[in-house]
Amino acid sequence: MADSYVRVRGAREHNLRTIDVDIPRDALVAFTGVSGSGKSSLAFGTLYAEAQRRYFESVAPYARRLIHQVGAPKVEDITGLPPAVALEQRRSAPTSRSSVGTVTTLSNSLRMLFSRAGDYPQGGAGRLDSDAFSPNTATGACPQCHGLGTVHRVTEDSLVPDPALSVRDGAIAAWPGAWQGKNLRDILAALGHDIDRPWRELPQADRDWILFTDEQPVVTVHPVRDVGRIQRPYKGQYMSAKRYVLHTFADSKSDTLRKRVQGFMAAEPCPVCAGRRLRPEALAVTFEGHDIATLAGLPLSALADLLRPSAQRPDDEVAPTLARDLVARIEVLTELGLGYLSMDRPSPTLSAGELQRLRLATQLRSGLFGVVYVLDEPSAGLHPADTESLLTVLGRLKEAGNSLFVVEHDMDVVRRADWIVDIGPRAGEHGGQVLHSGPVAGLAHAAASATRRFLFATEPPLARTPRTPSGALTLHGVTLHNLRGLDAAFPLGVFTAVTGVSGSGKSTLVTRVLAEAVREHLGAPESDAGEGEPDTGPLARAQLTGAEGLEAIDRLVRVDQRPIGRTPRSNLATYTGLFDAVRKVFAATDEARARGYTAGRFSFNVAAGRCETCQGEGFVAVELLFLPGTYAPCTACHGARYNAETLEITYRDRTIADVLALTVDDAAGFLRDIPAAARSLRTLQDVGLGYLRLGQPATELSGGEAQRIKLAAELQRARRGHTLYLLDEPTTGLHPADTEVLLRQLHGLVDAGNTVVVVEHDMGVVAGADHVIDLGPGGGADGGRIVAAGAPAEVAAAAGSRTAPYLARRRAQPEAS
Repeated sequence: MADSYVRVRGAREHNLRTIDVDIPRDALVAFTGVSGSGKSSLAFGTLYAEAQRRYFESVAPYARRLIHQVGAPKVEDITGLPPAVALEQRRSAPTSRSSVGTVTTLSNSLRMLFSRAGDYPQGGAGRLDSDAFSPNTATGACPQCHGLGTVHRVTEDSLVPDPALSVRDGAIAAWPGAWQGKNLRDILAALGHDIDRPWRELPQADRDWILFTDEQPVVTVHPVRDVGRIQRPYKGQYMSAKRYVLHTFADSKSDTLRKRVQGFMAAEPCPVCAGRRLRPEALAVTFEGHDIATLAGLPLSALADLLRPSAQRPDDEVAPTLARDLVARIEVLTELGLGYLSMDRPSPTLSAGELQRLRLATQLRSGLFGVVYVLDEPSAGLHPADTESLLTVLGRLKEAGNSLFVVEHDMDVVRRADWIVDIGPRAGEHGGQVLHSGPVAGLAHAAASATRRFLFATEPPLARTPRTPSGALTLHGVTLHNLRGLDAAFPLGVFTAVTGVSGSGKSTLVTRVLAEAVREHLGAPESDAGEGEPDTGPLARAQLTGAEGLEAIDRLVRVDQRPIGRTPRSNLATYTGLFDAVRKVFAATDEARARGYTAGRFSFNVAAGRCETCQGEGFVAVELLFLPGTYAPCTACHGARYNAETLEITYRDRTIADVLALTVDDAAGFLRDIPAAARSLRTLQDVGLGYLRLGQPATELSGGEAQRIKLAAELQRARRGHTLYLLDEPTTGLHPADTEVLLRQLHGLVDAGNTVVVVEHDMGVVAGADHVIDLGPGGGADGGRIVAAGAPAEVAAAAGSRTAPYLARRRAQPEAS
């Protein structure tokens, strides 16, 4: 009889300690362990990487050469390994042209339906091919907006937010600051305009010329400077505010400048296509009385209902075949809790969990069998009600003859597994061992397992008295996406959890509406760690009829899961600022001073010290033809990032590259007498990131890790005053033991007099909150309402709430000890 196990021998990828493990095929296998324990190194870094390597070896010689560049996993032998498909938690491509329809290829089928079975207007030009129904092709895109659906323009209101100010006092906020803005004001004065009169009192003709003229007159300016400064006349050329904003947005290489001017632009529906993105001839074709833009804008569940009658007709036409295929594929997405999404929803607005489920649904329809699916936390971002549907879909994949290797932290999913591989006992060099590989019940005997106490909790939950709020921040008449005239009150000085099924409006309410209202009240940019986020154009703005309690907030901090960088050049040490202190230490050594090396020499972004082969990245990009590109260690510096001369300088017998290779826990001991570095390292440990390496590239970090790095960077700043902290699913990617560590920090912020609001699906976190706001009852058009609000005990008893039964169960079940 054929061996039914995948047998791994001598795996030593990353922190794995030359482990041997046997894993059954045709089963749902959960890989568990604390963050950084090595479970992903086994599932993705070893099993999937080896399956990929074997695939490369079976194809063209050129592809075989590529795998040698990328490298093979460090393992002695793996037997019984089938072909593998990886579904990782990856962020979407940073383009608004990528959508739910393109990710799932549903849009291809819908375009074909309109091309072959649509109702064409009489006297039209004839049947159109499917490309004519795509806004991403030259034949289909609206010629005015190029298929984007929006056009950017500037208005007097957007350029001059405060008309009570004079030009000299900064009425034209869109103009650049510092000397360039002053020059433009001086030029206006030289042209004869009154720059000291309030903007609203200037004649409309003057205001229009100042803001919108395309003229660029050159005049001689006689500047008025401070006493004692040289005052030479100069020739100055005028540029209107509109010209400056549009020119900067289109041509500037600076993301900071582009983001600044973007704030002075208004995004409006295209006047030609009315935001529908297509040419008139494509929009003239209908199916069941609707054009393709209307159908693409429907929630998927509603689209399936509309197509179902066509799908049930006899097969003597094209329409039933195409409609039946669309309905079947949409039903899988609806089953995964994604029925609220529309086909035209841009990919950058989706969470990593939503994207992974879209790809999972595509695989379910692929008909593959005998394959290993390696999944990275498929329950991430899922409400417990949606997790039930996920398990049903995973069960169907297994029944089709596939194996499912799932890296997972949700204990409800782990309990339903056929087999569990628990890695630990702790993170980094203190992990990498197989503590248990076998049926789930067997983990009860693994004394060293951090997972065991959460899987088999035995003690009753601790009764916690909710804190008393110091006030409330209330928003009235909130309208954005599926929120329609909503009133929401957020108590101040407490820990609030916002819950609800996927698509109910939680993130819209908290990270968009609440954040915007507070930021506008403060009149300053938020403290937000979203640097490097792709520019996807202006977002729709929320509408409010009123807000109360904003004066109680001194500062806003929004911590989300956007990447801290998109290339290996960005890493933990540079982002938190602790690397500045480390470089100064190396520059202060006797040898560095003798050679004249400054702190800049020890930056891998500076030509003098870095390896020129990889430009200081430590990795080189490898293009894999028809597969996604990847990175391989630099052949010159072998990942060290620096040239040989820089690596000759040591501090306590370690080079700068050695320090970057240290984990946070190890570095905390090595750098304990460097105050600036020690403070950063301590806060990273406080949020459970002691296992990460200082130089770990941003491309290797999960969304949850990126969020905790941002939180640590914030915590290391000594601040006073009442701060509002907004977090979007902070426990994503966290083992329950790590969640405990994170929650101690968040509750500590509340104890210090601040307010914390989290969007959260973890019922353990919700049960420990002071206040809960539950949105729903469903997703999309079925959501957007507050179903229940109050203390956890009140929400757990609320009728009509899909969260209530899960919260009630969590409050009643034993707690990990």
